[in-house]
Amino acid sequence: MSGQSEGPLSTEVIASAVSMAENIRFRVFEHVMANDGGYLSQACSAAELLATLYTVANLAPLAAPKFPEPFHQVPGKDALYLNGGDFHGEIGPERDRIVISPAHYALVVYAALIETGRLDASALDQFNQDGSTVEMIGAEHSPGFESTTGSLAQALSTAGGIALGRRIKRETGQVYVFMSDGEFQEGQTWEALQALAFHKLDNVRVIVDVNKGQCDGPMSEVMNIEPLSLRIRAFGCSVDSVPGHDISTLAHALTRGTGKPHFVLAYTDPVRGVPVLQERAPNLHYLRFTGAEERQRYADVFAQLEANR
Repeated sequence: MSGQSEGPLSTEVIASAVSMAENIRFRVFEHVMANDGGYLSQACSAAELLATLYTVANLAPLAAPKFPEPFHQVPGKDALYLNGGDFHGEIGPERDRIVISPAHYALVVYAALIETGRLDASALDQFNQDGSTVEMIGAEHSPGFESTTGSLAQALSTAGGIALGRRIKRETGQVYVFMSDGEFQEGQTWEALQALAFHKLDNVRVIVDVNKGQCDGPMSEVMNIEPLSLRIRAFGCSVDSVPGHDISTLAHALTRGTGKPHFVLAYTDPVRGVPVLQERAPNLHYLRFTGAEERQRYADVFAQLEANR
């Protein structure tokens, strides 16, 4: 590529990923305004993380954006099984896999799939509707989700099993995992870390949205997880702690070889691009307007953001 910069991505690709992140954040904000609420802070914090992840991952191309099928029935005998991983393209031994862990980030994932040409934009019209696979909380049939990730924090275990199977089959593709920092308050995360390190699964690469908040308030007050990097290293994995909105740095950290299961702790701003959200700090988990006056303040911010595009 021309215009090569330091790290795995050219300056042109970085610029494209920056634009993708801005579009992800805008699309989620637009959806939240149209639906009087939603998971907006997750888009503020994670837009660059998902833009980077979908840029560096070696996924099979799709001929055209896919339109999600309706939900038919739960998996079982003779059931038509839908898998959201299909939006990542055909799986081959050299292709990477992406496992999404925090299911409440589903709207942000859908926006990322739209921006990468994998999901038809009209799919958001089905968001959280009865009979739709475009669920508010992503499940195994939702676009971009290979598996149901449980109440929270089960996807890292799932990714470890996939990675071990890939190694046994001598597949060269990586297994990327997107997580939220709240999942490190769950015991299963640490059991999974122990297993990843024991089996030396250096084909697992994890990017974590460290936005320092969860549904009950600030992480430091609900259950502090810091110093997170030292704890992860103590379990035998490698760690990079990076600014979460610097795509070049994110890409370098996410792709560099370490010979161990690798974690990128991306420290993010949960009000980035939508500073009016700061009025609600530190409780930013979900936005539901308190009334017409607050909604109008957000509408004004959105209109200004739209005008500047």
